[in-house]
Amino acid sequence: MQFSMMKTDERTSATESTISVVVGKKTLFLFNLNEPDNPVDLEFQQCYGNIVCYSWYGDGYIMIGFTSGIFVVISTYIREIGQEIFQARDHKDNLTSIAVSQTLNKAATCGDNCIKIHDLAELKDMYAIINLDDENKGLGTLSWTDDGQLLALSTQRGSLHVFLTKLPVLGDACSTRIAYLTSLLEVTVANPVEGLPIVVSVDVEPNFVAVGIYHLAVGMNNRAWFYVLGENGVKKLKDVEYLGTVASVCLHSDYAAALFEGKVQLHLIESKILDAQEERETRLFPAVDDKCRILCHALTGDFLIYGTDTGVIQYFYVEDWQFVDDYRHPVSVKKIFPDPNGTRLVFIDEKSDGFVYCPVNGTTYEIPDFSPTIKGVLWENWPMDKGVFVAYDDDKVYTYVFHKGTIQDVCFIGSKVILAGGTKIPFSHKPLLLYNGELTCQTQSGKINNIYLGTHSFLHSLKNVGPNELRQMLAQTLMLKRFSDAWEICRILNDHAAWNELARACLRHMEVDFAIRVYRKIGNVGMVMSLEGIKGIEEYNLLAGHLAMFTEDFSLAEDLYLASSCPVAALEMRRDLLHWDSALQLAKRLAPDQIPFISKEYAVQLEVMGDYVNALAHYEKGITGDNKEHDEVCLAGVAQMSIRMGDIRRGVNQALRHPSRVLKRECGAILENMKQFSEAAQLYEKGLYYDKAASVYIRCKNWAKVGELLPHVSSPKIHLQYAKAKEADGRYKEAVVAYENAKQWNSVIRIYLDHLNSPEKAVSIVRETQSLDGAKMVARFFLQLGDYGSAIQFLVMSKCNNEAFTLAQQHNKMEIYADIIGSEDTTNEDYQSIALYFEGEKQHFQAGKFFLLCGQYSRALKHFLKCSSSEDNVAIEMAIETVGQAKDELLTSQLIDHLMGETDGMPKDAKYLFRLYMALKKYQEASRTAIIIAREEQSAGKYRNAHDVLFSMYAELKSQKIKIPSEMAANLMILHSYVLVKIHVKNGDHMKGARMLIRVANNISKFPSHIVPILTSTVIECHRAGLKNSAFSFAAMLMRPEYRNKIDAKYKRKIEAMVRRPDTSETEEATTPCPFCDFLLPEYELLCPGCKNNIPYCIATGRHMLKDDWTVCPHCDFPALYSEFETMLNTASTCPMCSEKLNSAQLKKIPDCTQYLRTEVEQ
Repeated sequence: MQFSMMKTDERTSATESTISVVVGKKTLFLFNLNEPDNPVDLEFQQCYGNIVCYSWYGDGYIMIGFTSGIFVVISTYIREIGQEIFQARDHKDNLTSIAVSQTLNKAATCGDNCIKIHDLAELKDMYAIINLDDENKGLGTLSWTDDGQLLALSTQRGSLHVFLTKLPVLGDACSTRIAYLTSLLEVTVANPVEGLPIVVSVDVEPNFVAVGIYHLAVGMNNRAWFYVLGENGVKKLKDVEYLGTVASVCLHSDYAAALFEGKVQLHLIESKILDAQEERETRLFPAVDDKCRILCHALTGDFLIYGTDTGVIQYFYVEDWQFVDDYRHPVSVKKIFPDPNGTRLVFIDEKSDGFVYCPVNGTTYEIPDFSPTIKGVLWENWPMDKGVFVAYDDDKVYTYVFHKGTIQDVCFIGSKVILAGGTKIPFSHKPLLLYNGELTCQTQSGKINNIYLGTHSFLHSLKNVGPNELRQMLAQTLMLKRFSDAWEICRILNDHAAWNELARACLRHMEVDFAIRVYRKIGNVGMVMSLEGIKGIEEYNLLAGHLAMFTEDFSLAEDLYLASSCPVAALEMRRDLLHWDSALQLAKRLAPDQIPFISKEYAVQLEVMGDYVNALAHYEKGITGDNKEHDEVCLAGVAQMSIRMGDIRRGVNQALRHPSRVLKRECGAILENMKQFSEAAQLYEKGLYYDKAASVYIRCKNWAKVGELLPHVSSPKIHLQYAKAKEADGRYKEAVVAYENAKQWNSVIRIYLDHLNSPEKAVSIVRETQSLDGAKMVARFFLQLGDYGSAIQFLVMSKCNNEAFTLAQQHNKMEIYADIIGSEDTTNEDYQSIALYFEGEKQHFQAGKFFLLCGQYSRALKHFLKCSSSEDNVAIEMAIETVGQAKDELLTSQLIDHLMGETDGMPKDAKYLFRLYMALKKYQEASRTAIIIAREEQSAGKYRNAHDVLFSMYAELKSQKIKIPSEMAANLMILHSYVLVKIHVKNGDHMKGARMLIRVANNISKFPSHIVPILTSTVIECHRAGLKNSAFSFAAMLMRPEYRNKIDAKYKRKIEAMVRRPDTSETEEATTPCPFCDFLLPEYELLCPGCKNNIPYCIATGRHMLKDDWTVCPHCDFPALYSEFETMLNTASTCPMCSEKLNSAQLKKIPDCTQYLRTEVEQ
């Protein structure tokens, strides 16, 4: 029989009002004392077997065990009664007992030599199975202790089994070393970061565990046992008995501190330390006269720290054995948690509020969103992550970051403790150690389990992580000041905004070097240079001020600058930001001498904003009296503001006294807008802005002043206005000058013709300006005078061609019209109408000329060929031009027949045929014709003409890249050698003259008109040059009967004497290398025996060319020896080949003559 309470809709009483009884091992009878008329009788399936036992639990639930090994859960809620909530077969053959522990929320069943344990929250999951193979007689009854720590089982054999279901969760940590209970009599000391765990067996089941750097302490009640954790193993050191029941113990390297009954005893762990003085061995806190109770304590490497019920936190410095700091809190301090160095401390007060205390500066910061259920706090032990701590309760761990060293720190603005996030922890896990985001927890089973904090997810692999998750991770890293990890995330994201976010976070935390690195990465040169300039600043406030300014927190920057050793920086910042109000306030305190300069800048800004009253006041404040340039700007501002405020007289006087022209112009513009024209014009005039002044004087009709200013005025518009006014007054001479200055040529022409009767000036202006309207006016003027020729000329100039043509027809002035229109840009229709007129008048040359201009080549040629003999030469030239333009074979053959005399039996001069071929670009035929012409000219003794014909043909063929006929090249070379003779003989260079004459004499047949004179000159020059043998040979030639009688009497005897008494001595000709193959040959020889090439000759000397002394005439491109040509140009001023003007400065020596050695002449 059991008493319990059924589940109902309304709870009338909290007493157990239901009786449950098993009836006949088959039925469960429920009787509610409050409802005696409605008992409940529950029957179960026959297959379940008999009811062995049952147990109430939870909110009216009953667990029932049956002999078949099945257990069933039912609800006593009236709506669910009779329904099975859960049913499971735990044991194959039989079930002997069930037991429920409400504390553990577990249920146990036994049978078939095993115990099975279920979690009541999830019955279908098996929590544990315990096998008892030795119990072959069967199992008996199960029972839990009230706290659920022990489970007892009796057996049919008469034995009793007791199982430990959970260990007391006892553990401690010091630095990265942890100690935790792994069995009732066993403690494990481990270092998750390095080293293997050490198992320590203890003598009693401990109530507390503490670990230090070298020691372990366990204990119960008022005793503690100390163990030394050496390299060679664990050694029991001693046991200590305290004056009361110990609540907790803390260890560090040498000392232990035990808290008992509101007191803390600090003592040496090993009293053998040699330098330990007697009073330093132990000390009891608080002192006898201190009426307080210690509620919590902690021990670091340097300090014993404790908190009391009076709200005092005391720092006791172990090395100096004295108190060094205390903090008084309004309420009692329940728990304290120092960081590994003791420089920061988290404490929880009796209101369950959390705070961070910094003993260095005695400040506290409230921890935001601090849960009242928090059980403890752990500081991050990873050396690179100082300032991170976690607070934990039964279900969750909260990560906090203590931001120290941000730019806000100096002024203590805002909370420094930030909640970074939370992480759920599994059931009954107690955190012991936090290292690099990894939380080491102790479990009830005596094991440790590692959990990664949700705020440190970036420590896992970043591969295959999406951009949104990466941005969340970036926010975590920045909150935790993990800038190296943030760099890696930014590198993967490759996003400009992410890099900027990282850079700004670095600035906030005053990580200047890292910020420079980030800004350099994203190419922000300005920020890199700015940060490089300040990174050497050691003063905290000044540096923070600069960084606050860079992050655009200007108010904070100002506060920081003012707190620094350089408060003027705040003023400079406000000036740079154009915050003039603030700058003036700061200047009054920091730099009164700067007030005038700031006032001036402020006035400029106010002027732009249109606040002229305040601008004037600030300009006046800005006048210093000793800074000329600055004062001029202020006085200029006073002048402008006075005018704008309506004090025109003061403003104008100030502007007139001021030296600035620009000020006069600006004030003038303001006055002009205010319709104050006379004052505006006065200022413009004084400022030498004559155009502006004249314009304003015109607006107020002050023509006398305009006339005075006119010589200085450049604006055509003003001249035009003045001219119109003068014309209206009948003062035409002044008007015409003004129109000329205004470039109004039509008006000038009109006045010259209509009023001043000066047609010649009008005509000269029309010719100069080519004005169409002006030309029409002049044409009308001449028409009235009856000067039809001039009228036609000006009608054509004004593009009135039809009127000009009609006028020319009427007055028989067509030739004048034709001459005029021939020099103008005229249409084909105009040319055709003139051509038809001349055709009707039988003026063939004029008709042909205009048919050619309008592109009617056939009719043009017909008229040119009909021209009279007086016009023949010019007509043939025009005919050649016609055929050249037409490129028509029929017309070409007509002209050739005419030139050859096929039509009239009179062949024309061959030069016309040459010109025809040139016009038709038939260069081969032209070259042959040129050779014929040159031969005729040579036969007639006109050697220079022949030379020029061949040269022009040579140049034309060369420009068209056509091979030069060898005959032409040879003839040109011989004729040029003849031309050079005169030049060298005139200069007295008889050797060069003799060599050229020898070359000419060897080709004497090409000079039939002057054989004897040429041979005579050759003999004389050779004799003068010392070429006696050559002189003798040519003298002997002159002695032939056909030449002898033609010798000039002056030279005849001398030549005969040479022949009678021969002297065969001869100066040997010098040799120079061939430019093609470097073969040495006589310098006047032009055919190389080595390579058989025709060598180019020098146009200055006739010698063959040399590679290292090469130049060309810049006009005709013929080669010459640089040194010889330069010498020749000292006495001559033209090129001997093309006769163009030339001086030695135009010559350029050519280092590489390869391009000139490519043969242009047919071999």
